[in-house]
Amino acid sequence: MYAVIKTGGKQYRVKAGDVLVVEKLAGEPGAKVAFDQVLMVGEGEAVTLGAPTIAGASVSATLIETRKGEKIKIFKKKRRQGYRRTGGHRQVESVLRVTAVAGGGKTETWDGEVNLTPKALLNLRARNLDKRAEAPAAKAPKAEPAPKPEVEAKAETKKAAPAKAKAKAVPAKAEAKPAKAAKPSKKPAAAETSAPKAPTGKALAKAATPKMTKVQAKSPVRRSAPRGGKG
Repeated sequence: MYAVIKTGGKQYRVKAGDVLVVEKLAGEPGAKVAFDQVLMVGEGEAVTLGAPTIAGASVSATLIETRKGEKIKIFKKKRRQGYRRTGGHRQVESVLRVTAVAGGGKTETWDGEVNLTPKALLNLRARNLDKRAEAPAAKAPKAEPAPKPEVEAKAETKKAAPAKAKAKAVPAKAEAKPAKAAKPSKKPAAAETSAPKAPTGKALAKAATPKMTKVQAKSPVRRSAPRGGKG
C-alpha cells in the first residue's frame, strides 16, 4: 500500500517503512508527524484519487533529524566585464521514517524500531572515526608478572648461602720490602757546573763592538763610494 502526499510545495510517493527527506519541519528528533494532505492511495491495481485530497486519509511518520542538505554551487559571470562570483547554498531539510499509511478504509503499519542516529554520526562510524561517542573504558591495573622459577631459585640460594665471603679470613699482607739503596748520580755537583766560562769567539767580538743609536740603525749603509766623486 502506498500514498502520495503533499508537503513543502512538493509531492512524495511513500509507503510504510520508507525514509523520507522533506523540507524543514518543526519538532525535535523522535517527534510524531502526521500528513493529512493525501492526494492518492493505491494498493495493487486499486487506486483512490482525491479531489484534491482524500477525506480521512493520513500518513504518520517519526522525525529522525533536521540537517543541512548537500551544498549547491552558484556561479555568476559576465563576459568581457571581469565579473565572476562563486557562492553556495545548503537547504535545511528534515528526515522522516514513515510508520503508517491509512486511507480508503485500509491501514498499513511498520513494526520496526526507529533509529534516531543522525547521518553525520553514521558517516563517522563507517570510517571508524567515532571515538568521541565511545565511552572511555576504565583502565585496569596492570598485574605484575609472575617471577620466573630460575630467578626464584637464584634468590633463594643467595639468601640461604652462608656468609662465606664475610667469614673468610683476610690473608696477611706481604711484609714490606726493604727500601732500595740510592744510586750515585753521575751528574757533577752544582758547585762545579756553576763556574763561569770565559767568553770566546763571536761573544768576545760582540762585546767589543759599540752599540748603535736608533738614528744610526735607520740610516742606510753605503757599501761603496759614489761614482764621479772627488777623492
